[in-house]
Amino acid sequence: MFRMTRQSDYGIVLMTQMSRQAPETVYAARDLAAETQLPLPMVSKILKALARTDMLVSHRGIKGGYSLGRPPGAISVAEIICTLEGPIAITECSVSGDGNCKQELVCPIRGNWQRINQAVLQALEGITLVEMAGPLPGSLLGLGIPGEPHGAGCAG
Repeated sequence: MFRMTRQSDYGIVLMTQMSRQAPETVYAARDLAAETQLPLPMVSKILKALARTDMLVSHRGIKGGYSLGRPPGAISVAEIICTLEGPIAITECSVSGDGNCKQELVCPIRGNWQRINQAVLQALEGITLVEMAGPLPGSLLGLGIPGEPHGAGCAG
């Protein structure tokens, strides 16, 4: 099963929440935790990690906290995930190709996994905080296979 971690999920929630206000708005970790109903220790950890990039700016002092470092339309979901988790990879060989998989040299579908990984990465790179903060576009509401309910391709 391919699954994004809770840390990345929360990171996207926090950044989306911040993108709903004026870009210069400074948020304290405690306020963001309360607004999003997320645990303060996790919020603090995520904000510190994101502040090591140019996505967030850390402000010191009594009125300190964090603000967006770039416009919300210039920050993608993929950037947030990569910052918090590292490269996006469906399989071990999808990105690295560093020999972690014993089957890598003889795998008949490695190229296809790399192609799938690239498609997922491009999709996540194409979604910005502006889009995450807005309503779901009508064209995306029915992404299931025609004639099948959404998610019919996965058991469970």
